[in-house]
Amino acid sequence: MSEFFIAHPWAETLVALGGLFLSAFIANFLIKAILLKLLERLVQKTSFGQDEELKRHSVISRLANIVPALIISSGIMAVPGLPEGVITVIRNVAIAFIILTLALAVNSVFGLIDTLYHRRPEARYRPIKGYIQVAKLAVYIVAAVLVIATLLDKSPVILLSGVGAMAAVLILVFQDTLLSLVASMQIASSNMVRVGDWIEMKNLDANGDVTEIALYTVKVQNFDKTITTIPIRKLITEPMKNYRGMQESGGRRIKRALYIDQNTIRFLSDDERARLGTVDWLADYLPKKAKEIAEWNQKLGDRANNPVNRRQFTNVGTFRAYVDNYLRNHPGIHKGMTLLVRQMDPTPEGLPLEIYCFTNTTVWASFEQIQSDIFDHLYAVLPEFGLSAFQNPSGNDFRKLTINAPVEQPQSPWRSNVEHYSVPGTVSGQDGRQQDALKERS
Repeated sequence: MSEFFIAHPWAETLVALGGLFLSAFIANFLIKAILLKLLERLVQKTSFGQDEELKRHSVISRLANIVPALIISSGIMAVPGLPEGVITVIRNVAIAFIILTLALAVNSVFGLIDTLYHRRPEARYRPIKGYIQVAKLAVYIVAAVLVIATLLDKSPVILLSGVGAMAAVLILVFQDTLLSLVASMQIASSNMVRVGDWIEMKNLDANGDVTEIALYTVKVQNFDKTITTIPIRKLITEPMKNYRGMQESGGRRIKRALYIDQNTIRFLSDDERARLGTVDWLADYLPKKAKEIAEWNQKLGDRANNPVNRRQFTNVGTFRAYVDNYLRNHPGIHKGMTLLVRQMDPTPEGLPLEIYCFTNTTVWASFEQIQSDIFDHLYAVLPEFGLSAFQNPSGNDFRKLTINAPVEQPQSPWRSNVEHYSVPGTVSGQDGRQQDALKERS
């Protein structure tokens, strides 16, 4: 065998090189199939192993990738007959891989620290996410310099001195590229935007789904099927709303008000209370509220004889309770999210009764269907409570007001004999008297 290798030196080189890579492969298999599995079982018994958010940082699995690279970088020099240049290239690539893997592992540790700290109460007042991002960026910069220096087989100091001389020119020439690259890194590290997210940027007239994220631009397909192209750095420097949180939460907000005519607000009569007591969503509320009001009025004594002093049922308060119970029992409303029915400040358009709740679906068509069904019903039941929705007068309303309604005008100082001035379509006072006289004669 030795004579064969002497006669064919290239065969000895191939065998040694194959044995080296086979050793690295076996070491990688043993570490990941045995050692990592054993460590995972041990960690699984702790509180860390039960937490999916902590497990995704995978610090140990990243460090395990270093072992095969160490075997290759240290064993490549023992391969006989290999040219010096090839040895240098393979060794430098293995070392660069080790540096990159260590950088990823260190940043995974930073991410783990940020996750653990975020769960502490003081994290709300003293967040460290910004410092963690700066530390990660510094690690990546150092790793990038070391990797480039290793691949070029140069000292990092020499590399930095050369880059420093060209820094001003590089920044000037590649300004947009550098800004876009930094923005891309920030977006990726903070998980701000992903393809498929629904985002909205009003100042750029963008409201739709992200279809593409490139180095310089982000493409958004608006709901009218137009395409808006946004410079990627705008996502960092300008306000942007991402609806991914809403979609992942499983609920979509309804925030809409009924404007009630304030002239229709009054106390309920006993007959109305009895009639409303047969309504399903008021059957529990009315007796409970009646007991509360009776106890309150009883404390007033004789002063309760004055209706201004005592508490009474109002139609708007009873309607508000009905809406609240109706929404809490609606199959399309999310029971685990905020639900409010509240009065807002009165406006010239009436008293706003705002409904604030969440549907149990985020699908647009289903959301609109649920919201429309709710308000269809509420507008229809308003008269049952003696209430009416406010609406500004329309042309028909003004036409009804002007039919047979005389319009008085100020007397002219030089035409005192003018009694009335009637607008077209109306009957003035004098014309009305003439018509009455004609009717009597006939």
